[in-house]
Amino acid sequence: MPYFFVLTKTFFLKKIFTKNHTKMAYHALSTTEKLNIKTLGELKKAGYTSESVKQELRRNLIQKIKEKKSAFEKIWGYEDTVIPELERAILAQHHINLLGLRGQAKTRLARQMIYLLDEYIPIIKGSELNDDPLRPLSYFANEIIAQNGDDTLIDWWHREDRYTEKLATPDVSVADLIGDIDPIKAVNMKLSYNDERVIHYGLIPRSHRGIFVINELPDLQARIQVSLFNILQEGDIQIRGFKLRLPLDIQFVFTANPEDYTNRGSIVTPLKDRIDSQIITHYPKTIEVGKKITSQEAKILKEQQNLVKVHDFALELIEEIAMEARQSEYVDAKSGVSARLTISALENLYSTAERRALRNGETHTHIRLADFWGIIPAITGKVELVYEGEQEGTLIVAQNMIVKSIKKRFTQFFPEPDSFKKQKNNPYIPIVTWFNGGNVVDILGDTTEIAYRKALHDVTGLADLIHDHTKNMPFEEKLFMMEFALHGLAEYSQISRQILSNGLTFKDIFSSFNLPEDFEEEE
Repeated sequence: MPYFFVLTKTFFLKKIFTKNHTKMAYHALSTTEKLNIKTLGELKKAGYTSESVKQELRRNLIQKIKEKKSAFEKIWGYEDTVIPELERAILAQHHINLLGLRGQAKTRLARQMIYLLDEYIPIIKGSELNDDPLRPLSYFANEIIAQNGDDTLIDWWHREDRYTEKLATPDVSVADLIGDIDPIKAVNMKLSYNDERVIHYGLIPRSHRGIFVINELPDLQARIQVSLFNILQEGDIQIRGFKLRLPLDIQFVFTANPEDYTNRGSIVTPLKDRIDSQIITHYPKTIEVGKKITSQEAKILKEQQNLVKVHDFALELIEEIAMEARQSEYVDAKSGVSARLTISALENLYSTAERRALRNGETHTHIRLADFWGIIPAITGKVELVYEGEQEGTLIVAQNMIVKSIKKRFTQFFPEPDSFKKQKNNPYIPIVTWFNGGNVVDILGDTTEIAYRKALHDVTGLADLIHDHTKNMPFEEKLFMMEFALHGLAEYSQISRQILSNGLTFKDIFSSFNLPEDFEEEE
């Protein structure tokens, strides 16, 4: 083999090895060591190489996957659906659109992408476009490098500052997003309008080398959406009056609600075509997932947790109400029912019990089923009703969601009352007979713990029913189930329940019928 060929081959292999070695050496530096690098020359010696934001996201995601770590923590219910699709989009270096109804964690997913960025990256000090020291983009960066060379000062940009989020509203302009000529800057710097330095850059150019999120994309006017075409396809911006082409390096993430496509706006077809991956989100598919989300997101104060005890079944019932709302014929399915409903409902549930305990001077209390009427404000503000729902009224629809959820869960613990018609072994006969004797149970908003327990234990057969079907429950949870049984019997028309302005009352079923005053029973 000729000597010069061997030499060339050796040199070539050495060059590749050196390049890979220096790249690995830079990433192996600690955060402190990186932050001690102050000039362009020092950065080059450390082996820094330029990398696009999409390559950076991909590299860090690959590392997470290899280490079997989650890239998107504390986002429940998406482990086998949305998150794998999102990871595939990042590996493919795609721009992303998260499509789903309100309250489906779209913005949270986008915000967590910052943790796939390096903690710090170098930029030219003083650059408004966060210029890469090895790939300067702006006029300022190119000028300062030309003047100072390797002595050019650099700064370090933290990953949390590399995230920009903009809510799309009809008043957003091209100047807001892209930029425009700044006449004040032209006057102050004594420059003509043909000079690149008179441009005031918008949010997108200032997000160069970062993640840019537009929430509710369909709400952008069509002409504003058109201005994004070039950025997504060619990676550059166009500002009126300039032949400027800036090859911006940005990871775009959009969020959109399918309702917007028909009700308020739409994504123009060429823009949809330029968004590489569209990922469809969804609501929690199980009660358990919903409980995780609600418990994690609800803002419950420590003092409330110490004062109020919430049973696990009460948490399940909140999720059941949300699922009932999503299936209700009175609720607009296209609008959806946000996960914020259950979060607000749990907060209201705590505050309802807390208020009662404070009024009664009690140092601790347990959730009652009657407290669920205190969550109605959390429901009425979170659902969009169809015409039939509007006719019924928001309050009635909310109450119906609660009672339907109770009825649905009743047979999880107790036998269905309808199955015992005309049977002597009916376990509900002692309870119904007690109410038929003219007895009443009042559970008012300010009923004390002692009065609450006495009212439930006075009902003949109720404690026995709970003992037979919920043997392993703590005493306080059995009280909750005693009240739950009364509500369930009311739903199956065994007894009657009346909603009062300050609580609930249970009576015999015949009291719900309004008989005329002159009515006389036939002998």
